[in-house]
Amino acid sequence: MSKVFKRVRAIVAAMAAGAMILGGAPKANAMDEIMPLEEVQAGMVGQLYTVVDMSGDIQSFEVTILGVMQNGKSMPYIIARSEGAFADTDGGLMQGMSGSPVYVDGRLLGAGSATVKEMDPHTFLITPIEEMLPIWEMPDTKNNNRPKIVDLKKPETDEKTEGEQGEKKDEGLILTLGQNGAGIKTDGKEKVPQEPLKDGDAKDKEEQKADARETKKDEAKVDKEPAAEAAKDKEGKETKDKGSKEQGPAAAKTENAKTGEAKETKATNEAEATKENKENKDNKDNKDSKDAAPSGEKQEKALVYAAGFGEAGMRFLQKQLDPMGYQASAFGGMSAASYTTDYEAILCPGSPVGAALAYGDFSFAATGTVTAIEEDGRLLAFGHPFLHRGNVNYFMTDASVFAMVNGMTDGMKLVNTGSIIGRINQDRTAGIAGTVGMFPTVVPIRLTVEDKTLGRTASYAATMAYDEAFVPVLTQAIAYAALGRTVDTMSESTVKVDFAIRTDAAKDGVFERTNLFYAAADTGQIAFAELAQAMALISSDTKGEADVYDVKVNISSEAERRTASLVSATPDKLKVKPGDTVKFKVTLRPYRAEPITVEVPFTVPKSRRDGTMNLDVHGGGLVSLDKLLQAAQAEAGIITPDAGEEGKTVSDRLNEMGKTDANNEIVIEPGVGPTLSEKEQKKEIEAAIRRQEEEQASGKKSEPAAPPRAKFATEYVIDNVIHTAVEVSRKEE
Repeated sequence: MSKVFKRVRAIVAAMAAGAMILGGAPKANAMDEIMPLEEVQAGMVGQLYTVVDMSGDIQSFEVTILGVMQNGKSMPYIIARSEGAFADTDGGLMQGMSGSPVYVDGRLLGAGSATVKEMDPHTFLITPIEEMLPIWEMPDTKNNNRPKIVDLKKPETDEKTEGEQGEKKDEGLILTLGQNGAGIKTDGKEKVPQEPLKDGDAKDKEEQKADARETKKDEAKVDKEPAAEAAKDKEGKETKDKGSKEQGPAAAKTENAKTGEAKETKATNEAEATKENKENKDNKDNKDSKDAAPSGEKQEKALVYAAGFGEAGMRFLQKQLDPMGYQASAFGGMSAASYTTDYEAILCPGSPVGAALAYGDFSFAATGTVTAIEEDGRLLAFGHPFLHRGNVNYFMTDASVFAMVNGMTDGMKLVNTGSIIGRINQDRTAGIAGTVGMFPTVVPIRLTVEDKTLGRTASYAATMAYDEAFVPVLTQAIAYAALGRTVDTMSESTVKVDFAIRTDAAKDGVFERTNLFYAAADTGQIAFAELAQAMALISSDTKGEADVYDVKVNISSEAERRTASLVSATPDKLKVKPGDTVKFKVTLRPYRAEPITVEVPFTVPKSRRDGTMNLDVHGGGLVSLDKLLQAAQAEAGIITPDAGEEGKTVSDRLNEMGKTDANNEIVIEPGVGPTLSEKEQKKEIEAAIRRQEEEQASGKKSEPAAPPRAKFATEYVIDNVIHTAVEVSRKEE
């Protein structure tokens, strides 16, 4: 029968922003004594601690050690089997239980972490705690080499005066953006960032916290009256469990010095007899597990999910994750976490915990169980990787279990992530590690979606942990999901996307881009590629790590086809001089609508030679024939690529991207002319040589002139190319 422990409330409190500045950290109980792997023997009986229901109580379940599985130079695993209620009703080691601490004789053995695929989940793997402890010593540079421009600030409360409750200044998460001190609250209201605590105030608050911790330690006492197991003598059972019940999983003891000598001897004898009676059965199970476990595929028991994306959004997200080798899951009815930060979070071995890359109206996270926690707030969890990305920068969240579900061959905890409580900084083979009260560098994203067809507007907000590989993927997926949640259709539509990225990688501190997209179905599949491209450019800077302060995306959608075809482009004069501006009357026919005529001015280059100047008129999303020919020649090795490409900075590339033609723009630029005769080619070559000689003689090197182009924005996606021409002549008429 399971033994129910009340929630331990004195392990660690999250570090407040003021305390972070002063370097202070709440003190808590030191980590429990561990059991070295060399001492593990078959037949040992231990306790696994985890939360299984909405009560939040940490329950203990009996497990029997079957042996140690050695994998050569790879990480060893301890093989165990669940007993009693754990085996009878809870389906064995389920998804979400990974990290659940296992204690033997009051010492921490390791973390329940995996089962063997397609085998009985009651036989499971324990990651030895000795393999997990080194994670704490691994290097952490992710939060140190970037300025903390975005910090999480703890909301403060005015002091009580003469029994009256002071007014709370703010109950929400405040993001302090930039060095000018401007603040943004998550509900969009501007706030003034709070000042760091003064020394005297900090001292008072630390003393209050110390008093509160002492009080919580007293409250952490657990129920000392567990139900006796029918198979064991009541008196012996009480003697065996008394020590382990006094402090829960953090200090489970197997003996009590105050117990009488005779009673202790009796309990010891009974325990030895019980062990002897089980020995033959354990040896057989141990042999079976050693034979079977290595040949099966290890199935890790973390619960990885994405919330807030919807069905279509999940498919889109998974398509982006497939090349990275990751799998996302979704659970019906689960909503993404709200914007809250818990600065008084309390965790202990056996508590549920989450690791998240995105948080808010859209989240991407894994949930598991805390294995161990130190007095400085550092913890170990999962007993296996989340995404196996080494030194990382993830959110740590608390979590709440609301149900356990058994399947045909496996089961899972249904878990909601809760508030941000810290930072995960290591994602390794043996588990994840992080610190309560220390927060990651983040990238907030705000989205507004207008559905012109339904006449409604929705706003969304999320915060992404700054991970260079995932930020571009999650940004695009979140934008796609926000569109899908608002328009509630995947039929044909025209979508306008306007986004701004605040980053020091852009020349002016902000990179902005607007474009229009149309597709016969699910326009979102193509509408946010540029957003992802811009984020990828910033994240992949080879010269230094860029800062991204926030992302704002405005999306407008209409459930109709807003495309147009060019019909004609007529110049206001047919013969022009170099440097003249020609006004083209361009006629376009919108889809199932009357033609529209617009005026587009085009300036002839001053260096243009006499003769016919052929021009292409096309939509910005279409490539001119001239560019197609140049690309084909470059691929064939006829034209060498621009040598300056290698020296371009991310800022340069963003600038070029910003100047890229939009799909709704009419573009006029030189097109492919007729093939030159041999005489004309010779004349062009001689002219090029003369220009080169003149440059060398003057000692000045002229920059290549930008190709002549004209652009005009419309409200339609332009879907074709037409051709026109003017005659260039320097002669006076």
